[in-house]
Amino acid sequence: MQVKLCDFIDQDLKIWKAPLIYNLFDAPTALLILTTPLQPLVTEDKMIWKGEKSGKYFVRRTCRICVSEIADNSNMHVLGRWNLIWKLKVPPKIKSFLWHVCRGCFPTRARLSSRGVSCPLDCVQCNNNYEDSIHILVECPEAVQMWRDENLWDKIDMVLRQD
Repeated sequence: MQVKLCDFIDQDLKIWKAPLIYNLFDAPTALLILTTPLQPLVTEDKMIWKGEKSGKYFVRRTCRICVSEIADNSNMHVLGRWNLIWKLKVPPKIKSFLWHVCRGCFPTRARLSSRGVSCPLDCVQCNNNYEDSIHILVECPEAVQMWRDENLWDKIDMVLRQD
């Protein structure tokens, strides 16, 4: 059985049907309903969800609204032109890798430790430095050798030396 709001309102008098409300709801809830003012010109009862242009309700949209309005997610907004990464003509896994590195989400030991994962902080490759994104990609001797093997180290080194 589907109950509509209009079932709880005396349409002629434009007042709540108090006995019905007290029969269906517990006393505190009934009191909240009965103290809700009614608009004088209630003409039609219809379902409306302003979260979607179509007026239809979707749980996913509700979650997004809650996250944006209730939770403080300002720390997730990082300035930058991130769409440039996604427009690159490279495989999706390269785009994802770049995005994770640039956003500071690359799962280094330092990052894992900051998220509560118990692990050593030394680099897996050279065992003598703090393993963060910068170290893994351009400071670790193993990484530098890999870039040299690919004939890319001179270009990377030149960019790193720019202020």
